[in-house]
Amino acid sequence: MMQSILVIDDDTTFNEVLSRALSRRGFHARGVHDADSALAEAQSSSPDAVVLDLNLGNKSGLTLIRPLLDLAPDCRIIVLTGYASIATAVEAIKLGATQYFAKPVEVDSLVAAFGEALPPSDEAELPNDPMSVNRVEWEHIQRVLHDNAGNISATARALKMHRRTLQRKLTKRPTKER
Repeated sequence: MMQSILVIDDDTTFNEVLSRALSRRGFHARGVHDADSALAEAQSSSPDAVVLDLNLGNKSGLTLIRPLLDLAPDCRIIVLTGYASIATAVEAIKLGATQYFAKPVEVDSLVAAFGEALPPSDEAELPNDPMSVNRVEWEHIQRVLHDNAGNISATARALKMHRRTLQRKLTKRPTKER
């Protein structure tokens, strides 16, 4: 079982609650709130696992994955976000994250993710039911937006959509359906 977990989240309350919950489950959990503190803590303690928020203030948590793995090559990095998308999930895994969860997440799910190995790609179970059209559209918009570095106008042009229409679609929450 893992001994030390570094929780990196700029939401002070969430960070403290998650760190406390992990400590109650027998882990040595340490919380930090920004990228610089995270790298300093990883260098000094070499954590077994990292819970990393995707949005750290004005910085993307994705930029920390490689430096964290350079400092602690064997640590398992789990990315958490309140704004999950396929584009950021794929990017996180490509950079070396072990898992990607949308908030809110059960602490027991995180604990399970620390210990489980990822299944080989040929054994991964695919869902039987396809995503809804609304969900596919939302995921596609998020990917194109990511490809255009968050530029709304460039994304609207790429999607052949009016900018205001795109802005309206972006203000809506993603559908809960797969």
